[in-house]
Amino acid sequence: MGLLSVVEGISHVALRARGLRGRMIDTRLGRVHAYVGRGHGALPPVVMVHGIGSAAAPFAPVIARVQEHVRGVIAPELPGHGWSAPPRARLAPDTLFEVMGEVIDRLIDEPAVVVGNSLGGAVALHYARSRPEKVRALVLLSPAGARMSEEELEEVRRVFRLRSTADAIAFVERVYHRAPPGTSWVAGDVRRHMGRAVVRDLLANARSDHGFDPEALRGLAMPVTLMWGRSERVLPASGLAYFRAHLPAHARVEEPEGVGHCPHLDRPGLVARRIVEAAISGSALGAARAHAADPRG
Repeated sequence: MGLLSVVEGISHVALRARGLRGRMIDTRLGRVHAYVGRGHGALPPVVMVHGIGSAAAPFAPVIARVQEHVRGVIAPELPGHGWSAPPRARLAPDTLFEVMGEVIDRLIDEPAVVVGNSLGGAVALHYARSRPEKVRALVLLSPAGARMSEEELEEVRRVFRLRSTADAIAFVERVYHRAPPGTSWVAGDVRRHMGRAVVRDLLANARSDHGFDPEALRGLAMPVTLMWGRSERVLPASGLAYFRAHLPAHARVEEPEGVGHCPHLDRPGLVARRIVEAAISGSALGAARAHAADPRG
């Protein structure tokens, strides 16, 4: 067992200590694992979706901060990631979106705040577009899903292509605003994680035109928050420009200092505050719409 697995195991224990339990969902791709737990507040539940090569456990510091404000927390893990089983077939983004949409459907029993990082951001966007009635608010953390050129897509693939320990160290330094101590100790684990078949398949099957249509983005009616750190070095800068140009006018777009590709790793407190603020906005908007639809109103 590598050091990275030990860290993930500690996070797993921490989540269980907060009352989150593992649940397996049977899908056509195989069993998908999710952490599910009650919250201690009155705001809508929160769904958090991680990115490619990662898992739900790194959301633990954010979960610890939002749990007291919301009615529940759900953190599903992509097929072949975390505790989820390897997919039965080669995985492409479109298939991933469909399967994860079905998983979230089975895990929530009321509209939720959906949060996604990187590829998880694209999952969250797809869910909000296909099931808007189930999304109170959308929080996107350096999301994938912007259209890009073939050259930009190949550069993203190159970033994830870790052929040596040096490549793995450089990758961690790209992901964080400032790489944590001990990066060289986990480099071997990072290289193995990113070299898994499911990661290779997702990257190989991505297309430059997979990005969301501008009209699809403009049509998002729920509150939208997008956080794209000033130290983002994994996705091309054109992604932020694309979202700025095409998200609805009410979207909140933020470029915080001290944040890289995974805002929940660099500044979990800031991410938690934005999620709670989005939950408050989404809850108020939902109540206003319900009142407007009530013939007695």
